[in-house]
Amino acid sequence: MLTYVPDDTLAHRLDPRSKLAVQLGFAAAALTHTSPRAIFALTGLAIGILAAANVSPTRAVVAARYALLILSLAPLLAAVTLGPPWIDTDAGLTTALASYRVLLVLLVSTAAVRSTRVRDSRAAIQRTIPGRPGHLLGIGVALLFRFLPVLRTDIQTIRDAMAARLGTQRRAHERAGTIALLGLSRAFDRADRLSLALRARCFAWNPTLPPLSFSRPDIPALLLAITLLCSTLLTTIPL
Repeated sequence: MLTYVPDDTLAHRLDPRSKLAVQLGFAAAALTHTSPRAIFALTGLAIGILAAANVSPTRAVVAARYALLILSLAPLLAAVTLGPPWIDTDAGLTTALASYRVLLVLLVSTAAVRSTRVRDSRAAIQRTIPGRPGHLLGIGVALLFRFLPVLRTDIQTIRDAMAARLGTQRRAHERAGTIALLGLSRAFDRADRLSLALRARCFAWNPTLPPLSFSRPDIPALLLAITLLCSTLLTTIPL
């Protein structure tokens, strides 16, 4: 789910800059609007964006399961106090709503990742942010999207090898330590090989990027992004 999948959905036909604008607008609105009505509306919008990319909400949640674990622990930690009343339900509820809004942002990002090629994402960032910072961010995003699936495959390979050697019968902290050490070792090996491959290919700051162009389907997406950003500004800036 964290990789591009070719398709002919509405999200796939959009310019990557439009999808980037929608993500920024949605993230700003989700972090600004905290009322139950706004959260309900943002939930419906997130489901609609997932449908536009042909991604089921269940599969999107599964793809974000590791982040979901951390988001689930945050309300519990926020609710616990060091003295009476020991459990602060208001703090826990506030943190739970904040975690839910972050989850919505992750779901929208999942739809964008699934419907956008890595080269197009890099081109959108570099053409939106001028100069060396844009090039640096574009390279970072491209390497992240290409490197993360490889690391996940390495971790799964390590887990399968442990299971084949009855490693599942060891204690949980021993299994976690082994996976962490072997995973880090493979990650550093991958990084060294990546660095060598970039040098061998004469890596440059100004590669030839794919052409980008707006089309008619981008108009509603840009209007949605503008609406979300304007609602954020009207909420944060006092009149």
